[in-house]
Amino acid sequence: MPALNADPSDRPVLPPLDARARAALDDEAGLAGSTRWFDAPDGSRRAETRLALSGLYCAGCAGVIEAALRALPGVERAEVQGSAERAQVCWRPDALRASQLVEAVRAAGYGAHPARSEAALDARTREGRRALWRLFVAWFCMMQVMMLATPSYVSSPGELAPDLEQLLRWGGWVLSLPVLLFSAGPFFGGALRGLRQGRVVMDLPVALGLLIAFLASTAATFEPGPPGPGGDLGGEVWFDSLTMFVAFLLAGRWLELRGRERVARALDSLLRELPDSVERRDAEGRIETVAVARLLVGDTLRVQPGQAVPADGLLVEGRSSFDEALLNGESRPVPRGPGEAVVAGSLNLAAPVWMRVQALGADTRRAQVVELMERARSARPALARTADRWAGPFLLGVLLLAAGAWAVWQSIDPAQALPVAVAVLIVTCPCALSLAAPATLLAAAGGLARRGVLVQRLDAIEALARIDTACFDKTGTLSEDRLRLAEIRGGPAAPAERAAWIARALALAAGSSHPLSRALAQLGAAHADAPQFVGDRVDEPGAGLAASDVEGRTWRLGSAAWVGPGAEALAEPARPAGLRPWKGWPVVFLAPQPLAEGEQAMAFEFDESLREGALPLLAALHAEGLALELLSGDRPAAVQAFGARLREAGAPAMRLQAAATPQLKLARLQELQAEGHRVLMVGDGLNDGPVLAQADVSVALGHGAALSQQQADLVVLGSRLPEVAAARQRARKALAIVRQNLAWALLYNLLALPLAVSGSLAPWVAGLGMAFSSLFVVGNALRAGR
Repeated sequence: MPALNADPSDRPVLPPLDARARAALDDEAGLAGSTRWFDAPDGSRRAETRLALSGLYCAGCAGVIEAALRALPGVERAEVQGSAERAQVCWRPDALRASQLVEAVRAAGYGAHPARSEAALDARTREGRRALWRLFVAWFCMMQVMMLATPSYVSSPGELAPDLEQLLRWGGWVLSLPVLLFSAGPFFGGALRGLRQGRVVMDLPVALGLLIAFLASTAATFEPGPPGPGGDLGGEVWFDSLTMFVAFLLAGRWLELRGRERVARALDSLLRELPDSVERRDAEGRIETVAVARLLVGDTLRVQPGQAVPADGLLVEGRSSFDEALLNGESRPVPRGPGEAVVAGSLNLAAPVWMRVQALGADTRRAQVVELMERARSARPALARTADRWAGPFLLGVLLLAAGAWAVWQSIDPAQALPVAVAVLIVTCPCALSLAAPATLLAAAGGLARRGVLVQRLDAIEALARIDTACFDKTGTLSEDRLRLAEIRGGPAAPAERAAWIARALALAAGSSHPLSRALAQLGAAHADAPQFVGDRVDEPGAGLAASDVEGRTWRLGSAAWVGPGAEALAEPARPAGLRPWKGWPVVFLAPQPLAEGEQAMAFEFDESLREGALPLLAALHAEGLALELLSGDRPAAVQAFGARLREAGAPAMRLQAAATPQLKLARLQELQAEGHRVLMVGDGLNDGPVLAQADVSVALGHGAALSQQQADLVVLGSRLPEVAAARQRARKALAIVRQNLAWALLYNLLALPLAVSGSLAPWVAGLGMAFSSLFVVGNALRAGR
């Protein structure tokens, strides 16, 4: 089988790594961009490495690489996503080295590099060039072979001289050699790699069909006697069919490769490269240009217009607009000024600014986004795993069917036996069937990423399309994570004295991390001249704050019981005429100790404001027939009041559950799932981690806790709630496209197989149909990303 060694890139066993390459791969610093280190439950260390692969030419290649990786001692899990050319491997550093992972893949005949490395980008470029050269050689030789074969098709019997016909056959044989030895190398290499591991892969029937057609045509070409029917093999040659089949199939696979690159570019476009160097100002005010790798937390940097922000930090000087598509999925500029945060990877669009570094490298939001996206690209969807499980038995059936067809046609028309067997082998190759799901789901993930929704598990797209119940956290999800001052009651009637009381409340609340104290800070701009308190401030947990002013008078800020009798009257549910009824929102009281005659305490009443986009999200999900539930850990009165606020705003009816601890939320989700419901959970808090992990599909908001994002299937980077409904619509569209692709692939095989068995389908037509089928599936899959 000479084709296996025609192209060094297609050899079944690639040369081993040299000592320098192994040392670079085994250096933990070199693996920082592609490996996550963590501790297992037993306390031992684990590594999860993402590899960029090359040399994959069909969906069956993924199974070959997985088998090679899983055979290594120390590998606990290996998943290969052929559509994205990514592998995700969980391994034990005490039993294995990263270089051994790469060498195992190379021993199987494929290229492997740490994801996002320069070598991985170079390998992708080289692979694209090789694919284009193979395609060019196949099409050029095919046209020449067709030109040489035309006289035998158009001439009448006996019109073509035997020596001329023999010369034309020799010419076809010579021109078929580059096609077989070079262009068709990936098919033979893939088939041999699978056989070496005891697997029947999709390249096997293609390789057998090509080899049988070539050997039979070669025997007919060099068989003694005049050319034409009558030899032991029927005297027919199929150099034209062989070269045409390879050309058509390579065209389909090249377009498939371009489709994979398009999805990869769509994902990678969100991740702008950081600058190599940046201007830093030292403590003495001098400006120097330093490499980004030498930056430290606390450094002050200048970011010029058109430059990407090199780290997460706060602006200290200047105002500008930034493209933060990395965080919110939108390219609209976002204005930023002193004291506001900027993120690594965002692009400065307007004016130079100075920023102070707060996070670098793996601690930046950009690095977290990269981690989430790479994890999704390396995941193997369940639909693809199901198709792969059926691929092996299906291919064995194809081989038996081709052998049976050959045997039957030997008794009917021996000259047709080989063409029929070759056509059966080619037409039934299930490439389109295996591409149907992964190509679609990956395209959908790319489309969601462009909208600022990162998919961490490709299976979640299918699950999201099937949900019938949506559960939401309240605070920070449907409501803003900060309380809003709704009303100030009581206190002095005179405006000047009233303003002085408010200023004292602000001064007491300053520096406190309590949510109500932070809510009071919203009044800071209007009451900047807060009086100073003297002495130590008393902070009584669960009660409130107290301090003495310059006049020696003690002021208390906190609960009604802490402030005293003057506050208890304001806390009663029954209200004087003209005041709106108390709805159960938090209230903070302020009063001097003791109250003078005629004075009354001041009450600051807070409520929760709906998060922007909450109502459109609830309305959209309700319109699609989903049941809605609110699972909140807040007090019953606050949850009921929030539910009333939703109803007043026109939100659809939803079930409310208050005082829901993480355990109660988890129990409610398990109850819904036991009843047969498929549940979506949307949350943002640290306590939402268990319930996000339990849900059929979970969504975390970008402003939420890191743990909730790690547990979630999807992360909405801009915290824009309507994107959850848009993600479901895209998921339903993707699932419909998967069904279309599966239906097309099955229909094509059901229609083409009888034609091939009956002898009505020439091998070149079978090749054209197979290439068109795969091309249709890939092209249709790309619609999921639009």
